[in-house]
Amino acid sequence: MGEAETNGVTDGYGVSPFDVFSRQCPSRGTLEHVTGRWGGLTLGALFESGLRFNELRRRVDGVSEKMLSQTLHALERDGLVLREARPTNPPRVDYELTGLGREVAGRLLDLIQLVEGRMPEVLDARGRYDAAREA
Repeated sequence: MGEAETNGVTDGYGVSPFDVFSRQCPSRGTLEHVTGRWGGLTLGALFESGLRFNELRRRVDGVSEKMLSQTLHALERDGLVLREARPTNPPRVDYELTGLGREVAGRLLDLIQLVEGRMPEVLDARGRYDAAREA
């Protein structure tokens, strides 16, 4: 979105020319990459330290090689993940968070900790909902 399209959305850092609620806004794609199942877990896994591809795949339990590769490409394109290929035999590729990636991952981890800490309430709510639907 150019300056002429600015809608004056306040983002906590001042007025932003971006509005994730607009379908044309490029921030929507980045938000999808960050909050999608594999994106959020990948960022969270890389928060502590950089990892090689297979280490990351083991850490993010359940992700396929194809999905992890696609996720890493999207996060790298968005400037959240740095990929470093080392010319060794066999080749070694390391992934780590950029400064922006660390900031985003830190906020995601806060959300993850909140959700994990409140799971007893969530499970109770699910039980009440399911019981009411069955009645």
